[in-house]
Amino acid sequence: MSEINEAVMDKITKVCLCKSISRATIKKAILDGAHTVKEVNAAVGSGSGPCRGQRCGPKIQALIDTMKDEGKI
Repeated sequence: MSEINEAVMDKITKVCLCKSISRATIKKAILDGAHTVKEVNAAVGSGSGPCRGQRCGPKIQALIDTMKDEGKI
């Protein structure tokens, strides 16, 4: 996937469905220094909806792990 397509998909893909928070927003928080799910939740408000992070928590952790593996953080 090209970087342009990835950026577009990041903007439209919702990681936190309860709060409608995009993957782009989550990635930015991670790049800005939030390196745990708890830190990401505090930075962007994810994990505070009706599911209390049960749906988005694992997705956020997977993004953190992927970005670490890719050397982005």
